This record gives sequence, structure tokens and C-alpha cells, in this order.
Amino acid sequence: MPHTGLLRHDETLFRDPGVFELTFVPDHLHHRDAQLQELAFLIQPAFQGGSALSAVLRGPPGTGKTTTVRRIFREVTEETQRVIPVYVNCRQDHTPLAVYGSIFKQVCGYPAPLAGRYLDDVKEGIAARLQDRDAALVVCLDDADELLPAGTYNTLLYQLLRLYEKWDVRKAGVFAVTSNLGLNLGAEADPSVWSVFHPTEINFLPYTKTEVREILTDRVRQGLYPRVISKVLLDRIAGIAAGEQDIRIGIALVRAAVLRAEKDGRRRVDSDDVTAAARAITAPALRNRAGRLSAGERALACWIARRSHGGADMASGTVFEAAQEYLPVGKTTYHEHLNALTRAGIVDLVPRTGREREVRLRYDAGDVVSVCKCPDQTCKNPD
Repeated sequence: MPHTGLLRHDETLFRDPGVFELTFVPDHLHHRDAQLQELAFLIQPAFQGGSALSAVLRGPPGTGKTTTVRRIFREVTEETQRVIPVYVNCRQDHTPLAVYGSIFKQVCGYPAPLAGRYLDDVKEGIAARLQDRDAALVVCLDDADELLPAGTYNTLLYQLLRLYEKWDVRKAGVFAVTSNLGLNLGAEADPSVWSVFHPTEINFLPYTKTEVREILTDRVRQGLYPRVISKVLLDRIAGIAAGEQDIRIGIALVRAAVLRAEKDGRRRVDSDDVTAAARAITAPALRNRAGRLSAGERALACWIARRSHGGADMASGTVFEAAQEYLPVGKTTYHEHLNALTRAGIVDLVPRTGREREVRLRYDAGDVVSVCKCPDQTCKNPD
């Protein structure tokens, strides 16, 4: 790409745009070595003619759970034909027939025949293929918690884990993935399921800012031409993504900022590109977080945002004292609301000297005010 002032209409800043797709699986998966090794250990018995073991993968959204599974499944496929890994998105497929239809297509290489409308016909087709290849089945049920409201979680686990009882196949391994940290998928299993499930729990913690920056640097190296985005702006994006505790936010921000620069015919991403991309991408996340708050919690968030925008002292105690004039909350309620805002990821409580903490917004103050939409009578502008 020649280095002139502006892009020509047939030029692009992307060396490989696929690098910024959510389905992209990098050659090197940063900071998930322990999880990869654990999954490899659970699959290893199937390489030796036995059955894979099962697991529950838990962690907040955007912590690499799905990418880690896709990576180990890719390695398994490249290594052997005696293990068939299957990925099922339970947000899309959550009925037994839909789940088994997805498994059939991946195991057999073609969709289940129209005549195979009965579940046992589909299962039999899967079993026959496994028998022909003398292969073990490993199924990832991504967003497995979606099966609970559908009433199919225990049914599917029971059927998958006990396929060997009706057909001459090896016992399947199941990796159940969830982003719901308040849910224990193992405990949701019925006794009849638990007796054959026995999952290992594998936890995924949010990436730190340093880890996010390293991951994004690798994506930029693979996906963009040199010098499209500066280290300073990439560090800013890493900070936003780390604050959201979601690596997908960082990847989406890089892509959106580059697309904005490209649309304007520029060869470099600037600060305004990142600002515009951040507002467009983080606003839905903020709305989702604010939607879980009570009216009192939203009023406090709105008032904190206005006070922060005015440059006032944001020490927690000072904020409470100043809030008395505007919000009808006592000290206990104030701290309950503040903790709720922290859990929701709208504010951080940053330690100061002694026991004092600073209330720090994770989002633009104006965006918080707009999203929380507190009534004027309950959220006046602080002095």
C-alpha cells in the first residue's frame, strides 16, 4: 500500500479483516494456556481409545471461553479422526431436535435427512457414524444456561452422556459453557445426570489491561497494515476494554475506529475515531447495565455522573455528604446503591489514602446521564 496522503478508492487499511471477526481463532491464544491444558487433559483419554471427560467452563462474557474451546477443537481435528469435536450454540439451538440436528451435521458432514424427524433416527445416524470411524464424541454446549429456561438442560445432558447405553459407542464428553456467574451448572444437573457428568470446573477470569493490550497488539499485527493505529490509541482502547472486562469490546473498537478512518480516506486512526467508536460500541453495554438498576440506583448514577463532569471531589464520603441535598437517601441506602453500581460495572471504587475510596465512572458522564434518565426532581445538578 503506497504511502500517500489519502487512500485511493480501491485501497484498504485491513491486511486481513477476518482477524476482527468474533469467530476468528488466533494461532496463539494469549493468557489461556492453563485452560487449554485442562481441556486437552480431559480430551486425552479419547485419543487412547477411551472416553473424554466433561467440564463446566465459567467466566464473564468476553473472557475467551468460546475461543479457547474452538482452539482446542481445531487442534483435535488436525491431530486425529478418532475424536469428533462438535460445537453447539445453545442460544440458537436449545431444543433436543435442534441440538441433535447440529451434532448430526457436524459428525456426518451433511444435514440430517428430512425423514429423520424423529429424535431417535437422528441419534442413530450420529451413532452409526461414530461406530464407522471408531470415534469418540466431544460436544461443547455454549451458553448452556439457555437450556434451563427451555427445560431441556437435564434431558440433553442425560441423552448425550448415555448414548453408549443404547448404541455401541464410547461415552461422550460434554463441555458446558456459561457466562452466568451466579449459576452453578453442575448443581443444576439431576442425580441421574450427575452420576455420569462429574464435570471439572474451569474458570476464566477477566483479562487485565496489560493482557488486553497484548491480545489487541497481536490482532493489529495480523489484521492491519503497519502504522494504521498508534500504540497510544491502542493503549486507550485496551483501557476501555479492560474496564468493560470484555476483550470483544476491544476487538470491536479497533475494527470500528479503523473503518471510520478508512471511510474518510485517511491512512491513520486518530483520537476522534476511537472516541466515536467507543460511544457507539459501549453505549449498548451501558444501557444493558443500567437496565438492571432500581430507580434509586439510577438516580444516584445520574447524580454521580453530573458531579464528576463538573470536576468536583469524588471521594465516596464527600459524594455522600453532597448528595444529601439532592437525593433522599440515608448512609446505608447510599452505600447499598453505590455497591450496586459497582457490581453493575458503571462505577469503580478506587482506594485512596486510609479507608477512603474515590468514586470513578467507567463511562462518559454525559452517556450515563442520558441512559439513566433520572427525573429532575430526584437528580438535580450538583453545585
